[in-house]
Amino acid sequence: SPVAKEIAQELRKKYMVEFDDSGAIGRRYRRADEIGTPFAVTVDFETLDDKSVTIRDRDSMEQVRVPIAELPNWLGSRLPA
Repeated sequence: SPVAKEIAQELRKKYMVEFDDSGAIGRRYRRADEIGTPFAVTVDFETLDDKSVTIRDRDSMEQVRVPIAELPNWLGSRLPA
């Protein structure tokens, strides 16, 4: 989606980003896990309504909703610069 691509472009300014929009979400998470991605950011149907994304932590498998505007700070507090 255009929103997902815009988020990826913004995050690339500071982080390594792998954009994957193919296949089912479970397969995307598996691919992200295989390459060692610490957090997977998912844009879904709710994103357009509530302007938030789902973030999945690779290690704990926990998922949280985070407003798009807070995403860079959320990641910044959990990833090395």
